[in-house]
Amino acid sequence: MKVLTYSEARQHLSETMISVVNDCSPAIITRKNGESCVLMSLSDYESLQETAYLMRSPNNANRLMDSIAELRSGKGQTKELDLE
Repeated sequence: MKVLTYSEARQHLSETMISVVNDCSPAIITRKNGESCVLMSLSDYESLQETAYLMRSPNNANRLMDSIAELRSGKGQTKELDLE
């Protein structure tokens, strides 16, 4: 993860934004007199928001984790989708 000062981020904002999006890697922007911030692509942010939403419910989180464990143990099933 790239770490930049506020001044560096301001001077190279366009390049930093392109790098963050293309590399799928957030950048930390530090400030002298304030809390640091994170710059990330919108798609990465939306993905984090969706994951947080799905994991918010303990029941849903357990079902998802059980499903992942089932797939990893080789018990998954492949099905064809009829899109017509």
